[in-house]
Amino acid sequence: MNQTSREELQTVRDLIRYGVSRLNGAQVALGHGSDNAWDEAVYLTLHALHLPLDTLDPFLDARVIREERERVLDLLDRRVNERVPAAYLTNEAWLRGHRFYVDKRVIVPRSPIAELLDEGLSPWVQDALAVENVLDMCTGSGCLAILSALAFPYAHVDAVDVSADALEVARRNVDDYGLADRLDLHQSNLFDNLPARQYDVIVCNPPYVNSGSMSVLPQEYLHEPQLALAGGDDGMDLVRRILAAAPQHLTQDGVLVLEIGHERDFFEAAFPQLTPVWLDTEEASDQLLLLTREQLTL
Repeated sequence: MNQTSREELQTVRDLIRYGVSRLNGAQVALGHGSDNAWDEAVYLTLHALHLPLDTLDPFLDARVIREERERVLDLLDRRVNERVPAAYLTNEAWLRGHRFYVDKRVIVPRSPIAELLDEGLSPWVQDALAVENVLDMCTGSGCLAILSALAFPYAHVDAVDVSADALEVARRNVDDYGLADRLDLHQSNLFDNLPARQYDVIVCNPPYVNSGSMSVLPQEYLHEPQLALAGGDDGMDLVRRILAAAPQHLTQDGVLVLEIGHERDFFEAAFPQLTPVWLDTEEASDQLLLLTREQLTL
């Protein structure tokens, strides 16, 4: 787009319309916070203009100055040309109305487990106020650990990741939410370096993408840490280890909530003896499961 054409984009509405056309025309891969080009274009435009993300209508026909227009178009150019997820361009991701700092040291927060935490995992956890200890395994940015701390206000939360880089991002988010007094971060290969503690709730979004799917991921996903995505031939490499060790870290009535993405067939082939509760959300079906300690010890 030449400079003359760029200058024809004069309002917020113009920029959003152009953004939708540009994203659709380039066939960018979505799924890192937005599932359609309109939402992505609106987000990038409002972010670049420093406008509130939940208030679009009053600004649609507002004219932009040259500097503002260039900020928006530069973001769109990078989104299309570099195929970088929007969250890495803006260094923020929104999950269930909560903002988290992100960069390429962590995957972009998008776990549907977050929706279940809105209601404190009810009805599977009967009393959110009675939960004493929660574990977030493979914490990444710390988003699920933080949402767990908010969902279970009297609980101590341990958050674990093998990546020191990821834990630096998680520390920033924990500090932003003022939760350092009851949310501890641990660098550990799964359960290896955890304190001697049993948990009422374990939430886990592990690497689970099978090798066939890894080989054909859209370019956007290649910007994310592959350590946080790749789950081996059938996607179950870490899941096997987690399910084997989890019972000794759960209380008698404890529950494990596990995300496995689109790998249900591989999960059922790997664990034919298990009969988990499959948890549906507004955004996901057959991607989340719940297992009790009793089920895991049968």
